[in-house]
Amino acid sequence: MVLTWVDYLVIGGYLLAITAFGSYFARFQKTTRDYFLTGRSVPWWAICFTIVATETSTLTFISVPATAYGADMTFLQLVFGYVIGRLLVSGLFIPAYFRGDLVTSYELLQRRFGPTVKNLSAIIFLITRSLADGIRLFATALVISVVTHVPVTWAVVVIGAAMIVYTVRGGASAVIWTDVVQLFVYLAGAAVVFASLLALIPGGWPEVLRAGSAAGKFRVFDFSTTLARPYTFWAGVIGGISITLSTHGTDQFLVQRLLAARSPREASRGLVLSGLLVLLQFVLFLLIGVMLFTYYQHAPLPRALARNDELLPTFIVTALSHGAAGFIVAAIVAAALSPSINAMAATTVNDFYAKYYRLDADERTLMRVSRIWTVIWGVVQIGVAIAAQWMRQSVLDAGLAVLSYASGSVLGAFLLGTLAPSITEGQAFAGMLAGLAVMTMVWGWSPLAFTWYIFIGASTTVAVAWLAHTVSPSRPMHG
Repeated sequence: MVLTWVDYLVIGGYLLAITAFGSYFARFQKTTRDYFLTGRSVPWWAICFTIVATETSTLTFISVPATAYGADMTFLQLVFGYVIGRLLVSGLFIPAYFRGDLVTSYELLQRRFGPTVKNLSAIIFLITRSLADGIRLFATALVISVVTHVPVTWAVVVIGAAMIVYTVRGGASAVIWTDVVQLFVYLAGAAVVFASLLALIPGGWPEVLRAGSAAGKFRVFDFSTTLARPYTFWAGVIGGISITLSTHGTDQFLVQRLLAARSPREASRGLVLSGLLVLLQFVLFLLIGVMLFTYYQHAPLPRALARNDELLPTFIVTALSHGAAGFIVAAIVAAALSPSINAMAATTVNDFYAKYYRLDADERTLMRVSRIWTVIWGVVQIGVAIAAQWMRQSVLDAGLAVLSYASGSVLGAFLLGTLAPSITEGQAFAGMLAGLAVMTMVWGWSPLAFTWYIFIGASTTVAVAWLAHTVSPSRPMHG
């Protein structure tokens, strides 16, 4: 089957509608505080939904089912760590963020340590987020390419352009409120896939249970101690906690959502409840993977797959009816359009431009520069997505690995800043450099799974900073 004009109408209509909806918020963007933090007006339930939509992407929609199809449901062990990590973020970081009038998470490091630690952390965020979200954009374009036969590069450009347009115009408000809408769109899309598979599989749900159980697809726990496997109980829980502390506690992409809440209590409530929703969501996508496995026991794959990530797009284009296929593709696009470029512009303008280049910039200038940098970071991510076509690794593992490589050092700095008042800027900076050095060796020469990366980087940063403090104790200059 090939997509018809009905499917293209659904996909194109969705892109136009969500771009127009995001652009609507341009009328509310009077200052950079509006542009980056929505005037701190977002209720807890919207915080919950935007967090789920932000951390859910096309990687989730296509790669999590592919994980269950190729292996089992041990990925859930990582999600258990996500839930625990949210509780820790609520207790450790959210109170600190709301004690100051902050625009970015890295300003907390500026106040506690000084510019050196803050600048290094912000630079790490800008680099790793560009790479990770470029891979995320590529994953979406891959789906579009499989189902429409449009070249991946052109799909990247079209989706990236839509992302840039509504983010530049509507700012953080556009990102957050389109996230809320798109959460329901892609969950509805997942529900359509689930129901379609159930109707197409001979024997229905009992056959899914039989085939999945016989193949070991429902296994959740793996208590082995092999450090090279990413989804064991120990790597999953410890890694999931570390990833969440880093992404939700220090990464401006997600911290920006928390800072947009009306109060720290509403930020915490939205964050914690998002953990339950994320858990249920991943269960749904893993079940879809088991159902795809069962379906293709009865129906041969229409073509050889270069990677399992192509499995769900192939099912969509070959097995679903017209209209339904277009809706699912639109849902996959919805999962991708939670851009980080507004958060990256906030970091660039607040942590660098306004502090080092134009200290006297007025609000009009800051708004203009903020929009320019939003475009620049969007173009950078488009470039990364185009280059990612030559990557052979699973896009899910690649996206998480890129985020994990250097984020441990940043998490270590935040932990030191929050829990160790005697550590100085120089000691924290030395710890961060050590964490990056160790992670470079782990990345290049170690078989360790990526789920350990942030834990190792953060632990090294904290340990070296404490060692430096023990050898040469001195009073901190900031905080």
